[in-house]
Amino acid sequence: MATTKWVLDTAHSELNFKVKHLMISNVKGNFKDFSAAFEGEDFVNSKVTATVDVASIFTRNEDRDNHLRSVDFFDAELYPNITFEGTSISPKDEEEFTLVGNLTIKGQTKEVKLNVEYGGISKDPWGNEKLGFSIQGKINRNDFGLSWNAALETGGVLVSEEVKIEGELQFVKQA
Repeated sequence: MATTKWVLDTAHSELNFKVKHLMISNVKGNFKDFSAAFEGEDFVNSKVTATVDVASIFTRNEDRDNHLRSVDFFDAELYPNITFEGTSISPKDEEEFTLVGNLTIKGQTKEVKLNVEYGGISKDPWGNEKLGFSIQGKINRNDFGLSWNAALETGGVLVSEEVKIEGELQFVKQA
C-alpha cells in the first residue's frame, strides 16, 4: 500500500519571521522560496520535511536583505538552504499540535518546537484535496551562528536574539 504524500501548495503558503530592531519595534520578513511535504496516513504519524532557499529572503529593504545573505548572517553562498526534519508530532487537542524537529541553519542543527494549528481539509474547485496549517515558533538566532549585532549607546543591541517564525501552509494531496 502506497503512503499518502502531501506537498506544499506554494501559491497559497507563506513563511514569515520577525525580530526586534533597536529593541523598540519588530522588523518583519519572509522567505519567498521554500518547500515542504509530509508523508503518512495521518498528520500525527507523518514524516515532515521542509527546505528554505536562503537567497529568497525578503524584508522590503535590499541592503538589509543582502546583509542577511552575507557571512555576517546566513552566508547564503556557503549555506544555501535551511532545512527542517520533523521528529515527533503530538496533539494538544483536535486542532492544536506540537511539532518537534531538527532545524539546520548555517550548518548547525538544533531541536525546535513549533505550535501547529490544523485549519482543516477541503477540496478545491478542481477536485484537489488540500490541508491547511498555521505554524508558530521562536528560535534564538545565536544557536545557529547568526550572531552579528551592534551595541546601542542607550543600552541593548541593534537586533534581538529571539526570532519569531510564523507560517501559513497549504498542502495538496498527491495522486
